[in-house]
Order: sequence, then C-alpha cells, then structure tokens
Amino acid sequence: MQHCGLFVGLMTLDFIYLVRQFPQPNEKIVASDYLSSAGGPATNAAIAFAALGKSARVLGVLGKHPNAGIIRDDLQQHRVQLSDLEDDRSESPPVSSVIVTEGTGDRAVISLNAVKSRATPDRIPPSILAGVDVVLIDGHQMDVGEAIAKEANTRGIPVVIDGGSWKEGFDCVLPFVDYAICSANFYPPACQTAEEVFAYLAAFSIPHIAITNGEKAIRYWSDRDRGSISIPSVKVVDTLGAGDIFHGAFCHYICTVDFIEALASAAKIATRACQFFGTRAWIGDR
Repeated sequence: MQHCGLFVGLMTLDFIYLVRQFPQPNEKIVASDYLSSAGGPATNAAIAFAALGKSARVLGVLGKHPNAGIIRDDLQQHRVQLSDLEDDRSESPPVSSVIVTEGTGDRAVISLNAVKSRATPDRIPPSILAGVDVVLIDGHQMDVGEAIAKEANTRGIPVVIDGGSWKEGFDCVLPFVDYAICSANFYPPACQTAEEVFAYLAAFSIPHIAITNGEKAIRYWSDRDRGSISIPSVKVVDTLGAGDIFHGAFCHYICTVDFIEALASAAKIATRACQFFGTRAWIGDR
C-alpha cells in the first residue's frame, strides 16, 4: 500500500546562488553555481515525501503567471500532485533569492512568503483529504491550514506542523496537531527557552513534540518521555531546505514506524541533503 501525504502551505520560485563569500554593501560578486526550483516548506517537504516513494499532494496558491509554470513543471517532474487554491490568480507566486556560502553551507534568504497570497478555506477542494494518511501544515496558509487540520483530526488523520518560526494563528491549529516538529527559532508568545516551548505545546495536548537545532541533537517529548537524538556529522555543502526535507522525510517514516525512529531516520535524510548544493541533488544521488 502506498501512503499519501497532503502538504499545506507555501509555494515559491527559488533562485539559488552559490558564492565564495557573502557580498558586502554595494559589492557585486559572481556566483560559482546557480539553480532555480520550486520552494517553500510544504513544497520541499512534499517533494522529499514523493522522492522516498510515497504519493504527495501539495495544497497552496500558485496561479497562472509565467513564473507559476516553472513551479508547476518542477512539481510534475518530482511526481507531486498540485491542488491550486487560486488557479485564476494572475500575480506572480512569491519569488525567493537565496545565497549559499561555500565552505560553511550557510544560507541567506529573501522572500515575500505568503503575505500577499493568503487563501480562504472556501477554496479548499471538497475531496482534498480523500485517501490521505498524513497531513503537514507549514503555517503559511494559516486559515486553510486550520480548516484542513480540524477536518483531518475529525477523520483520524495524523497532523504534523512544521514550526520553522512562530506565525500568527498557529494557536488555532495546535489543538488538532499530533506531531509538532519545530526549529530552535520557533518561539510562541512569552516563550524564551526550549523548555517553555515544550510546555506551551504540551498544554495543547500535543502528544509528540520535537525541536531541531541544525547539527545539534534533536530534543523530543513523546507522551511525556523526554530524550534526544544525535545528528550524523558530515561535511556540509548547503543547508537550504534541510528542515523542509526533514519534515517530508518524517511524514514518510511516521506512516510505518514510531515517533523516535521516524525522527532519527528523517535526520539521516536531511543530513544527507546538506551534502549537496540545492534541494534536489540528494534525490538523484539516492
């Protein structure tokens, strides 16, 4: 049986440049490599999920602008089904400029995200959850994400959140979440430490919570059992999209294994992805 995942959130067009050093003010530099691809947390997660052999759907705003065609082609190439909340939209989808520094793999990102392309729940296709085994919400389409999470919870479909950073409205999604996978930059209101983040999320009765922190160990609470998972040490080429790939891989593994094993297996995939430039090369290398 092939499991199906629904990934709700941001779709962007990413222009990615590999440089020897970050440019100084008023400096022009020449990149040593360049890529363009579809991006956004939910989108990259969906592509990772599909690359690992599952059936992936991404739900977000794309439209009919020429830039949307590049994103659509990339999704099709990686066997990700698209459900467009505003297929009649004429404006360009968000475009991101990404600079990756050679030697460290650090990245800097400029993006509009979904601030000008928020959809409303009435645009959700009525059968969007048919056959779905796991749902991921990245918070960039919060109104739609809340509606999907609530309905998935009603149907007994596990809901995962990508807590890359706190976004207004997340508190309305959290009551329906089974797995909260957050970054070290995810700070809900009045939270300043990881312990406070764990306590905040646990207050919503979320049974499984994890906080990732780059190359440092993943910390988790699972039914009040606390622990950590070490990250494999590798030579890093590019960290862009590593968190997104981690979430897609986690959704893949959680369909068949327990929470802790899913975290550890997803960490191996995300770590491998960091050894390649861009968010796709790890797929071909597999």
